[in-house]
Amino acid sequence: MIEQNTRLGIALMVATTFVFAVQDGISRHLASEYNVLMVVMIRYWFFAAFVIALASRKAGGVRAAARTRQPRLQAFRGALLAVEICVMVLAFTLLGLVESHAVFTSYPLLIAALSGPVLGERVGWRRWTAIGVGFAGVLIILKPGWGVFAPEAAVPLLAAFLFALYGLLTRFAAREDSAATSFFWTGTVGAVVMTAAGLWTWEPMSRPDWAWMGTLCLTGALGHWLLIKCYEVAEASAVQPFAYLQLVFASVIGIGVFGETVAPNVAMGAALVVAAGLFTLWRARRAG
Repeated sequence: MIEQNTRLGIALMVATTFVFAVQDGISRHLASEYNVLMVVMIRYWFFAAFVIALASRKAGGVRAAARTRQPRLQAFRGALLAVEICVMVLAFTLLGLVESHAVFTSYPLLIAALSGPVLGERVGWRRWTAIGVGFAGVLIILKPGWGVFAPEAAVPLLAAFLFALYGLLTRFAAREDSAATSFFWTGTVGAVVMTAAGLWTWEPMSRPDWAWMGTLCLTGALGHWLLIKCYEVAEASAVQPFAYLQLVFASVIGIGVFGETVAPNVAMGAALVVAAGLFTLWRARRAG
């Protein structure tokens, strides 16, 4: 058994959020030049190879990793994450990194709100209040007026909903399957789904962008490896609050590389969302 080390776990979570923010920046660049489905498809090819390589090194190999008594649930989870990634990358091209991540940080609140009807967990009035405050923050970011609501503003919110549902289904699957099994199905099913959707959108890519694509694949594998190591050495409740740093890192990349700006309503709304999310994590930890 690996000894628990919270300080190391926090350092690994910070590194994970930085790597994933870099990955998002590269995804934003590539998706602005090429079809989103093609970009995500190639990324998933590498991801599938990564999870198969990890599984082959474990006892029992690929067969043991793939063994599950709930294949439909695992397949649906894998397909759902693939769709969520496509939606989020599309959001990067429509709204940029800063606004997309500011809205996406609401996903822990969505998990808390849906945990009752999906998993049968109890959500007290304090957490419902925090959820309400968090979504007030989302509305401040999106600032819907009396006119027609801009459709692109809802894209990162849809991505947050899909990711929250994926997280809840992962928790449900964990009742019978190991994390290694869920991880294996996530990568392989996602690769199959994206290949079926993405091959039809194939287009030539320049040499520099192939280099960026290679970097995207490497950062994806590195980010997942760091996340796995993080949860091996520390409890999720101890390190999860530091996952919000991805918003900070993504904002720095958005501003510094892509020339995005942080509007006052985005900063105020994101602060409310993060504060509400941290409160729900704290309440969940106390309830646990």
